Amino acid sequence: MALARVARTGLRRSGSAFGSYAREKITFYGGEYTRKFSLESLPSCVNIKANDDFLYISGIKKQNYMNFPIRGISTTRHHEYPAAERVVEESESESEYEERRYAGLEATKPGEKPRVVVLGTGWAACRFLKGLNTNIYDVVCISPRNHMVFTPLLASTCVGTLEFRSVAESVSRIQNALARNPNSYFYLASCTGIDTGKHEVYCEAVNNGGLPREPYRFKVAYDKIVIAAGAEPLTFGIKGVKEHAFFLREVHHAQEIRKKLLHNLMLSENPGISEEEKKRLLHFVVIGGGPTGVEFSGELSDFIMKDVQERYTHVKNYVRVTLIEANEILSSFDISLRQYATKHLTKSGVRLLRGVVKELHAKKIVLSDGTDVPCGLVVWSAGVGPSEFVKSLNLPKSPGGRIGVDHWLRVPSVEDVFALGDCAGFLEQTGKPVLPALAQVAEREGKFLVEIFNKIGKENGGKAFSAKDIQLGEPFVYKHLGSMASVGRYKALVDLRESKDAKGLSLAGFVSWLIWRSAYLTRVISWRNRFYVAVNWATTFVFGRDNTRI
Repeated sequence: MALARVARTGLRRSGSAFGSYAREKITFYGGEYTRKFSLESLPSCVNIKANDDFLYISGIKKQNYMNFPIRGISTTRHHEYPAAERVVEESESESEYEERRYAGLEATKPGEKPRVVVLGTGWAACRFLKGLNTNIYDVVCISPRNHMVFTPLLASTCVGTLEFRSVAESVSRIQNALARNPNSYFYLASCTGIDTGKHEVYCEAVNNGGLPREPYRFKVAYDKIVIAAGAEPLTFGIKGVKEHAFFLREVHHAQEIRKKLLHNLMLSENPGISEEEKKRLLHFVVIGGGPTGVEFSGELSDFIMKDVQERYTHVKNYVRVTLIEANEILSSFDISLRQYATKHLTKSGVRLLRGVVKELHAKKIVLSDGTDVPCGLVVWSAGVGPSEFVKSLNLPKSPGGRIGVDHWLRVPSVEDVFALGDCAGFLEQTGKPVLPALAQVAEREGKFLVEIFNKIGKENGGKAFSAKDIQLGEPFVYKHLGSMASVGRYKALVDLRESKDAKGLSLAGFVSWLIWRSAYLTRVISWRNRFYVAVNWATTFVFGRDNTRI
């Protein structure tokens, strides 16, 4: 490699060909030799390969390059030999790539603050980040997105009730140390593996062509790691779901749904569109009768009854919303609330269809009983499950495939590894059930774990392998605070029971809607976003929803 650098430097500085042995002018890459070129005169340390189109240097054997004769270099300028420098640079970059493939943060040294690596920016990760004492720890957050999404209000952004920035909070605002502290970082990347023995995380940057190589990989050494990588939508292996359905988990999902919704409304007004095609384009189908599916159906019905009726008068009579559920909608809610939701949605124009989806196609849904349901937009909200990353980790698993944890959210059998949120579940031997994938579960786990970390740090247990003998205190206990769901038209459901079979207060109607809005407004993380949400609600109430397709 050193000889390659000398050769390249000689080319740049003298404007000459590669060494005195290449005296004759040659055109590489599809050119022809201008004169006979003698390979016999080259030293044995240089390997030359040639074919009809290309002459290149394949390698240079080890030799004392200081003895390489460079004084008699010919005067042919280097720009006439573009391939020579390119080959050297390509060879060098490949070797450097192998050497630096996993460049990154090395292990912390004695005297430095312990480093906590957090994987993810969901509810659990951000609640943990918010409370972590950065006077004790340096923190590194790794995630393919740089913000937290307030998922309970995400459905409202699809139809213009709220703007997208109102439900997204930058992770550097949640934990200022990521932007300010010299040894704390946020990396826009996906984790590809964890070596629990070496205490290293291997990552791949989210690249859009702006980095020197693709894929761009690096590693980060940790003292403690918190896995809060979330979950992925469950498709149950049904053909066509990933290709033709829209999910509702991220801001970009809501943006895609909004664009498709408005696009279909405008397309259907074009001349020459048949009645049948208009009905298909304007048939919006929601699959999954949980809180997300019901809230999105309610938002859609509001949008149709108010804004579509006023602004798309030519096609308003063709718009339909169908909610498909295999069992009962809102199965975790009180039976009286389920009945109220069913009546209210039906009254609002939402068709409730009980069935199991067999296949999804670009323009129709096939149910298990053979029924075809033509559709122009499909939103899939049928639950979540472990991601491919979580499945790939060589860690204990809980029932359902999540990362298995003990009473203190530690991963047994490995040191300094913790997991929480939708990607984690209690191991079977703990005797605890796997908790539902809810925001309040993730938030409570994040709050519990950060208290443990701050306690460990104060007792000098933050470094790797140094917290074995520290008492962690009381184990994690989850107490359900209740469930809420909006069903549209200023109506909502509030179920304050601790469990499905327990007794407790249940409300439905306008008062519940006020409670729902007040509760979510107070749970929005920053005052800035609370202001945005309040202003968006007020603007929508006075002027209606924005139907601009951007």
